[in-house]
Amino acid sequence: MGRLKFGGFIAPHHPIGENPTLQLQRDLELAEHLDRLGYDEFWCGEHHSTGWEIIASPELFLAAAGERTHRIMLGTGVISLPYHHPFNTAQRLVQLDHMTRGRVIFGSGPGALPSDAHTLGLDPMILRDRQDEAIGVIRRLLNGEDRFSYESEWFTLNDARLQLLPLQDDMPFAVASMVSPSGMTLAGKHGTGVLSIGSMSTAGLQALPNQWAFAEDSAAKNNNRVIRDDWRVVMSWHIAETKEEAQQQAKHGLYRWHNEYTVGTLMRPGAEAYSSPDAAVEEASVEGGGAIVGTPDDLIKAIREMRELTGGFGTVIGFAHDWANREDTLRSWDLVARYVIPEVNGMLDGYRESQRHVIENRESFDRAGAAVMAKIMENEKAVEAMQEEAQGQTAMPSHHAPDLSDQTGG
Repeated sequence: MGRLKFGGFIAPHHPIGENPTLQLQRDLELAEHLDRLGYDEFWCGEHHSTGWEIIASPELFLAAAGERTHRIMLGTGVISLPYHHPFNTAQRLVQLDHMTRGRVIFGSGPGALPSDAHTLGLDPMILRDRQDEAIGVIRRLLNGEDRFSYESEWFTLNDARLQLLPLQDDMPFAVASMVSPSGMTLAGKHGTGVLSIGSMSTAGLQALPNQWAFAEDSAAKNNNRVIRDDWRVVMSWHIAETKEEAQQQAKHGLYRWHNEYTVGTLMRPGAEAYSSPDAAVEEASVEGGGAIVGTPDDLIKAIREMRELTGGFGTVIGFAHDWANREDTLRSWDLVARYVIPEVNGMLDGYRESQRHVIENRESFDRAGAAVMAKIMENEKAVEAMQEEAQGQTAMPSHHAPDLSDQTGG
């Protein structure tokens, strides 16, 4: 595996009570912050209910983020394909790719919230099949195929072809994967990347070691290829200089998020409410799906363990949340960029080797120092000799001075 990339993912999960206009602005500010810090990717989702998840259009949000950022890739995490006509989705992706100068990653899913599907009158049993069908059609459109018609039970295309193609020659695709093998199987069928969101739950963590095999088997059956570098794993963390600081900063927000949203609103199967904020940060690493509330070293250890557990992946995506206040949250992302990313990717290994080499070869460098000192001493002696010679010349009588004795009658 090559260098591990890092990104951020905003669902978003915002507690009810704050001004939603300002929340959206702060989400855009986070995109700017991650871009400045050198993160590789920024993702945002599509949701239409629950009160906590307020971005309804990833494309609209990422268009604004694209104006505020310069190099970070921007991923739709994800577009719920059964909710949209595939031609319109393809059109929006193309426009977004041009507006961001070729920085779009097309992430798709079947729709995560049953309440969204219910509002739109969609049977949850058909959502994954519709996502599968839409991906195939969208890929044909983005590839610039000749005009084609397509008849489906839920959309129709007549002589369809995009009049403008993406700026990127090959826009990256990714599909969301939770606990079941369906996401991985779909990735293998279409040869796409994967965004593993299920890694934030205990069941999802337990499923991860076997997940990639489903993608590889499906790819082989469909004459496609999947590579681990295109596998993105979502992890949750809040980082501070000490574990005690991190826990104090995050415990109340984590407690509210888990009890009020995960348990009280989503009613995730198997999730149980925490008894207190202190219990939340103590138990989150076990019961909350591997959340890391601690120091950069704690996160480094967790990422290395995740890579070993999965067999390797290409990008770790930090799940953005409001566990801590705004200042401490931004500081957390800063600490990850300063200490975790370079350590995980071996960027400091050369520095440490250089330092160790100097320490272990002190005798050689001391001899070099002695040679320098010898030259300095030689120069000092030469200077002294020149100074003595100059002083001697000053003390000698001048042979050119005129003799005035005769002129004075002396």
